[in-house]
Amino acid sequence: MDLVLQLFFTGLGIGAVYALVALGFVLIFRATNVVNFAQGEFAMVGAYMMVVLAVDLRWPYGWAFVASLGGMALLGVVFNLGVYYPLRNRTFLPVIIATIGASIFLSNSVLALYGPQPQVLSPWFDTQGLQVGPVYLDTQYLLILVVTLILVAFNFWFFEHTLLGKKLQATSQDKEMAALLGIPVATMIMLTFVYSALLAGVAGILVAPILFVSIQMGSTIALKAFAATIIGGFGDVKGAILGGLALGIIETFGAAYISVPYKDGFAFLVLVAFLIFRPQGIFGERVAEKA
Repeated sequence: MDLVLQLFFTGLGIGAVYALVALGFVLIFRATNVVNFAQGEFAMVGAYMMVVLAVDLRWPYGWAFVASLGGMALLGVVFNLGVYYPLRNRTFLPVIIATIGASIFLSNSVLALYGPQPQVLSPWFDTQGLQVGPVYLDTQYLLILVVTLILVAFNFWFFEHTLLGKKLQATSQDKEMAALLGIPVATMIMLTFVYSALLAGVAGILVAPILFVSIQMGSTIALKAFAATIIGGFGDVKGAILGGLALGIIETFGAAYISVPYKDGFAFLVLVAFLIFRPQGIFGERVAEKA
């Protein structure tokens, strides 16, 4: 039982990272009706920004974090203007291809600028963790869980109790009607890209002390987060969060009890099972079209 509790805590920490990136997937999909396959690279770029500022330039962690978030916000604006906006009136397929091309461009740009050598980012706290009964609570995993809870609560408050959040929701539901009501649709979509870039950047920065900061980390996180959105119900915020947490727990238990080298495959086995038996996901609704 002690091992089970320890693995459950670790799985929640990893799953929270997947949940944040999956939330970005969902927000972009609801606003533009396309999937941003560069979302994982956003997390990778955020982690590398933190490494450059906190490790190479030796900035204080707090200032480096704020500056990294500023860089991610700028990346969200540039991505919207350079990738989505020119194709906004096209079908979803050209936009999806453009996001895939942008993800390749981002990963190769970081590779050219920083090289292939993985980097190490020190934890935020000097204290490694604390023992609570049989469970050892690592401070970095605790930080990930606390930040994720804060962001999820902020997401709910922002979209349900602020005028800007309601405008963003109206844009995601019906862009034409929102424009007729005087809502600046282009601005709302840009803010959605900025917000999703910030979420991915936070996820990359938080997980960086646990994983090596490398070019491949973005694609790995993106694949798990994309699987989480499908498992939770594509386009559902609650589903993205629950799916991310569930995948983190499944992956951790699978590595502990079955196989460490194949731990990345367990998430996709669950994904295949959902696609076969419940393709609409946990919170999704079955949609049928008349032939």
